[in-house]
Amino acid sequence: MNVLLVNGSPRRNGNTARALDEIAAALDARGVASETFWPGPRPVHGCAACGACHATPGRCAFDDDPANALSDAFARADAFVIGSPVYYGQPNGALLALVQRACYSNSAAVAGKPCATLAVCRRGGATAAFQCLNMPFQMLDCLVVGSQYWNVAYGAAPGETALDAEGLQTLRRLADNLAWLLSALRAPGVPPRPPREPRTPTNFIR
Repeated sequence: MNVLLVNGSPRRNGNTARALDEIAAALDARGVASETFWPGPRPVHGCAACGACHATPGRCAFDDDPANALSDAFARADAFVIGSPVYYGQPNGALLALVQRACYSNSAAVAGKPCATLAVCRRGGATAAFQCLNMPFQMLDCLVVGSQYWNVAYGAAPGETALDAEGLQTLRRLADNLAWLLSALRAPGVPPRPPREPRTPTNFIR
């Protein structure tokens, strides 16, 4: 079993990384491997609504930023955790652009998998950012994993998240729940998930 940890901070070793490290250590203690994907501070494209990914499923037309690499990482993973710092009560905009494009161009690599998100902030806005991070995965039929509290950790200066005892405990519980779910889904006799009805999109304006 392999869990993808996405560090959506432009800082490789900031507080988001520290939070994800806590999850990685807890997963490892339960025999679950993980890998970290860090898009870094590079500029990224927003979705241009060009529709090119309809002709080449799984690939975004913009191939000069990390979106397709993130898409490939989603495909390799059995589950994933997306972490982001909070900017103005929202996740990092560059991360959102990458997630939106990867989910839209390669939804088959994401849909139905166990996942979780987490928000890291100095003081406020974490719950709004956490809700925003969850929404693409709720829409893609993912099994969104919770914890003893919202998946939030606090810290301003690099490394301060290590002082948030309750936040780190919440992240360890999250890892426990994720590892348990992965094991339960692979247990003998577990029935397959129910078949999906064909989608019936209904526009409000006709």
